[in-house]
Amino acid sequence: AESIDSDLLNLKRIATMTNLVPKGLYIDNVMNTVKVELARECDYRLEADNQELTAELLKGDDDFLVPKVIRELSTSRILTTEFVSGSSIDRAALLSQAERNLLARKMLKLTLNELFVFKFMQTDPNFSNFLYPEREEVAKGDRRLRLVDFGASRSYSDPFVQKYLQLVVACANRNTADIVSSSLSLGLLTGEETKTMLDAHVQASLVVGEPFALDTPYNFGTSNLTSRISALAKVMLEHRLAPPPQEVYSLHRKLSGCFLLCLKLQANIPCRDLLIETQQRVERTSSRNN
Repeated sequence: AESIDSDLLNLKRIATMTNLVPKGLYIDNVMNTVKVELARECDYRLEADNQELTAELLKGDDDFLVPKVIRELSTSRILTTEFVSGSSIDRAALLSQAERNLLARKMLKLTLNELFVFKFMQTDPNFSNFLYPEREEVAKGDRRLRLVDFGASRSYSDPFVQKYLQLVVACANRNTADIVSSSLSLGLLTGEETKTMLDAHVQASLVVGEPFALDTPYNFGTSNLTSRISALAKVMLEHRLAPPPQEVYSLHRKLSGCFLLCLKLQANIPCRDLLIETQQRVERTSSRNN
């Protein structure tokens, strides 16, 4: 933990000297975000807090299992939890289509609820942080997805979440005018972009919104999502006028990881209903609070 600052500084120097980083990446913003996140991940008391909060937020949800933290055996440098068995979720690619679809749906449900309902998300999409149960556990009726490693968890403010939900709904509904207005509100656009940048941004938003656009199952395996997004990202990195909001770095890492998992699992699943259910849950919570 003590070497984070110097390691990142050396990495930045190398990247700058070799011109490896495109101008539109805004390396200083990236490095500052990474520094904060790495420092948090090295504090195991904080991770224990994150793990217990996630367990409380998911209480009563039979799709997920969060291991119990053993506080008396944990410190700022040691985290002790109960043991849970399972396999890294990417290994589920060998399972049947039905089982892979079920796991992909659970991951999408978790990601949507974390951001829009809980406003608290574990942002590290490493596949080994999500374990699917062994056959013996499934035979006993336990199909819960095991969640581990909460060092990269963070909260999001109400205004940010509300604006981001508006953007996601606009993408799902393929409403280009709302995509632009929501992106301006979030600070993803400045309003001074060239037509090339604006078109790339809108097209990328529409591609990301594809799984949520129709009520029918979306076939991630034949979607070519990654190649289409990569091509548009190159344009945006070249023409971007300002760095994105700080919250976006960790959020988009998790969202892209969730989509990559669905691609890895060759999932063929309906997604729009999950977004609608999440939106309705947010509206119910908001009405109760008011």
